[in-house]
Amino acid sequence: MNLRVGACRWLIFASVLVNHLLIQRTEAQSRVPDPANFRLSEGFVAELVTHVPPEMGSWVSMTTTPDGLVACDQYGKLYRIRPGVGDKRTTIRSLDVELGNAQGLLWAFDCLYVMAHQRDERTPAGLYRVTDSNSDGNLDQFELLRKIEGGGEHGPHAVILGPDGNSLYVCAGNHTTLPEVQTSRVPRNWQEDNLLPRIWDPGGHAVGIMAPGGWICKTDRDGKDFELVSSGYRNQYDMAFDANGELFTFDSDMEWDIGTPWYRPTRVCHVTSGSEFGWRSGDSNWPAWFPDSLPAVIDIGPGSPTGIVFGTGAHFPDKYQKALFVADWSFGFIYAIHLVPDGASFRAEKEIFCAAPALQITDMTVHSDGNLYFAIGGRQTPSALYRIRAVEPNESVAEAALPTDAAVQRRKLESYHLTGCDAESLAETWEGLDSDDRFIRFAARVAIEQTPVENWKSRAMAENDPQRVLELVVALARCLPAGDSSQEPLVQMLESRLQWDTLDDSSRLRMLRAASLVMTRHGPLNTEMQSRVNELFRPHFPGSSSIVNRELVRLLSVNQAKGIPGPAIDLLENSSTQEDQIHYAMCLRVVQSDWTPELQKRYLTWFAKSAILQGGKSFAGYLKKAREEFIAGLNAADASSLAELIRTELVELNPYADLQARPLVKDWMVSDLMPALQQVNWDDRDLENGREVFTQAQCYKCHLFAGNGGIVGPDLTGLSRRYTTEYLLETIIDPDKAISDQYQATVFELDDGRVIVGRVANLNGNDLLVQTDMIAPGKLTEVNRDTIVASRPSKTSPMPGDLMNSFTESELLDLMAFLRSAGDQNESGDEKGKF
Repeated sequence: MNLRVGACRWLIFASVLVNHLLIQRTEAQSRVPDPANFRLSEGFVAELVTHVPPEMGSWVSMTTTPDGLVACDQYGKLYRIRPGVGDKRTTIRSLDVELGNAQGLLWAFDCLYVMAHQRDERTPAGLYRVTDSNSDGNLDQFELLRKIEGGGEHGPHAVILGPDGNSLYVCAGNHTTLPEVQTSRVPRNWQEDNLLPRIWDPGGHAVGIMAPGGWICKTDRDGKDFELVSSGYRNQYDMAFDANGELFTFDSDMEWDIGTPWYRPTRVCHVTSGSEFGWRSGDSNWPAWFPDSLPAVIDIGPGSPTGIVFGTGAHFPDKYQKALFVADWSFGFIYAIHLVPDGASFRAEKEIFCAAPALQITDMTVHSDGNLYFAIGGRQTPSALYRIRAVEPNESVAEAALPTDAAVQRRKLESYHLTGCDAESLAETWEGLDSDDRFIRFAARVAIEQTPVENWKSRAMAENDPQRVLELVVALARCLPAGDSSQEPLVQMLESRLQWDTLDDSSRLRMLRAASLVMTRHGPLNTEMQSRVNELFRPHFPGSSSIVNRELVRLLSVNQAKGIPGPAIDLLENSSTQEDQIHYAMCLRVVQSDWTPELQKRYLTWFAKSAILQGGKSFAGYLKKAREEFIAGLNAADASSLAELIRTELVELNPYADLQARPLVKDWMVSDLMPALQQVNWDDRDLENGREVFTQAQCYKCHLFAGNGGIVGPDLTGLSRRYTTEYLLETIIDPDKAISDQYQATVFELDDGRVIVGRVANLNGNDLLVQTDMIAPGKLTEVNRDTIVASRPSKTSPMPGDLMNSFTESELLDLMAFLRSAGDQNESGDEKGKF
């Protein structure tokens, strides 16, 4: 009787326990996105392989093994997965090792490599190797190969196999100290190299962190010798090699900087030997055109980069086997990046391959079954494993494109990055300095910098070719011992070998950067050199190029050139974009002379009006700090006369106020304007007036055009090359008609009756952080998942549909002419390609 009662009690307990676990599992599964709702490229389907039980955490890294996959919880253990197919169930079990917290995993050489964060005293952050000690098929033993100082989401990240099949590549974000490297392809002379005094992030992010920032290293299979390959990243999470052994990564933006001139979007970078990508903390990010850094292959926009992988080995159509798949955790996208050889590097087009709201993709891998697997999770959000397969599998291997002649030349130059050049190779390298290809010039300069400076200094100072001189002044400024003795010969090279009027804007920018490096590396300039540098550049300010003006005012302000406040404030007040305006304001704060009471008043008035500008979390703090620094430099008399403006608080203003004050002209329909559009003579339209309409309608707030403006909306440069004029008109007057997947918002209906419309821009535990206003991208609304009753794609564009109703027909035609005017430019606004 007692045995029966006991047995019944155990059955009841077991039943309750099973039901509890089933309820937990069902709830977890219901909280991950349904693949039936994914937006996928044509010819592909997605499947849920398994949800991750809550007790197994939130998976952030993954690798393919001979019999399945290994994944890791961000704050927990390692798990081996055997994906199920059809009726076969997926199995998951934990590895028998007290190691985890990994953001990078790799199966190679019959063992598992782990880039782990510190778990306890016994397991510091670093590169580990996990092995099977007794050949029973279970990974049960680990060893630390290399300790790495760093942690958190900007800590140690990926580990991948090198293209030689015998080396490893590891990377880490900007909060990770570069470990001791035995060799370096990056010249070991990195510095901050910014003229303007830095303003650290007012929000406190990365304060005190200096160059080289995020890094990529190569090592052997035992992790003994580290070789620095590339640096200057903010937080690149993963890397991938293409079929030709070219390395790529996906670097993160700093979303708090949106709206500032130093904001850099998430971007795909071609990781060449010795490359530098210019991340610096605070407001000191390098512009993409600096010749001592390299540009991105493609800018993506705001987001949070995570896993990347090439389609190599996938049973996909050829186009997708060659594609680089990159994941954005914030907005829930997998992009297919289609790379096209372009000289020594690549250009690229992006395609939204897979998308869904709150699809927080963390890592991806191509499995031997020919499918693409990806995990979602991170920050303790619900986790799951999915796969994407081609509807019609293609098991043939896509043929890799042959390297271009320029790529072959670049690689030859890179072969000198470890040893430097001897007399013969120096002559060959010298020829690369005046190449039209930026990547070849960069590779040549790095090879020269890796050569003892006494072996090439005299030849450099005797060089007369202007393009070589531009590179050589940069190299000499970086390699000569710091001090006053280096100022005169370098300034003399700029004076005597370069003629401003014969240079294009690209070369003028390089000349300005070369002069800046003389000032940062060997300054402050003595009185004579300061005067000579000012004489060299002051006559050309202001000029006709916006980007050149920005760099002229940076250099001339720091160098205290005469008469800068007047023209700079004219530019400040009349620039179309807030990024340009903020740049001028930042530069003017350091100018110490030639201020009149009227100019001081106009400058402080701009700050009062700047409250209309919008940006990320740290945006207002930067402006406040710049204003405080200027006020602190005023003498008592000036401060007294400006007391009222100084006391003025920067109260947030409505960015649409001026537009809304305009009288209604007409509730325009596309059909109203088509007759005029079909008869217009574009040569007669007023482009400057079109630019003014573009500015007044606040288009620059969201859109990049010819290199100016924001980046939270589509880049509008070159639209006329891709679309008809009629289509452009339709997108402006009726933006709801066709909404890009990349910018489509989601409608969330909540249990309290509220309706929130916006894009999921981030996640925090069980909360979605929703971007509801493109004009104010830094302001996010929290939406708890458990309060969502229903969600659906929004049929309304983030762009207001009535923006153009206060403009006349003539003004709208001028706007169309302005948009058509950049048809011959590329998306970066550079007519000649990469600076």
